[in-house]
Amino acid sequence: MTHATEFAPGLVVQGVTPPLQLSQFGLIAFDMDSTLINIECVDEIADAAGRKAEVAAITEAAMQGVITDYKESLRQRVALLRGVPVSHMEQVLLHRMRFNPGVRELVHACRNAGLATLLVSGGFTFFADRVKAQLGIQFARANVLDIEDGVLTGRMVDQNWGDICDGAEKRRTLLEVASLLGLRPEQTIAVGDGANDLPMMEASGLSVAFHAKPSVRAQAQVAINSGGLDRLLEVVRP
Repeated sequence: MTHATEFAPGLVVQGVTPPLQLSQFGLIAFDMDSTLINIECVDEIADAAGRKAEVAAITEAAMQGVITDYKESLRQRVALLRGVPVSHMEQVLLHRMRFNPGVRELVHACRNAGLATLLVSGGFTFFADRVKAQLGIQFARANVLDIEDGVLTGRMVDQNWGDICDGAEKRRTLLEVASLLGLRPEQTIAVGDGANDLPMMEASGLSVAFHAKPSVRAQAQVAINSGGLDRLLEVVRP
């Protein structure tokens, strides 16, 4: 895309002409880690194993797109979590995980406008299920950590849709849910921050980067570089 313009301070728009209307869309899909919530869950879980720096370095490389095989990068990170107790994940949930600014406001506005909501994450259901419930999001897809005797095994559990929710699976899920709802791809919005969000962002009618990696900001139609997620409502009016 070309002709990126700063629509407002910290808000860059390219390839679309605001203001748009939420009523033009029927589904909004959100990444979770560093988009809806303030942390990368896998990094915080690794903290209990004394391996946060090691895991965080892999996470950063994957989000920047330096590591292109997301599935393998996630398997590597999860293997390093072996032996972490579920009680530590509960502590991360209670004391470290917070919703990012503007998240509740944007989800509320979308629901009021009649949009379906989807959480699609390369993270874990342990956190995604709680985020989904607290925000009232309708659909969710994420990875399942294998747990035995109250501790992580360092593996993930295959699900009926596949093994790992990577960028390709995020795209497929977005299009699958849109189809189930009778929507065209151009009636969807996709919001993310990392390289594994690009496939679903490219398939959507409106791509939104939130405090994202440079490669993601460059390709998004809307880039929110400062402020909360509800700044999308400056471009897409309720």
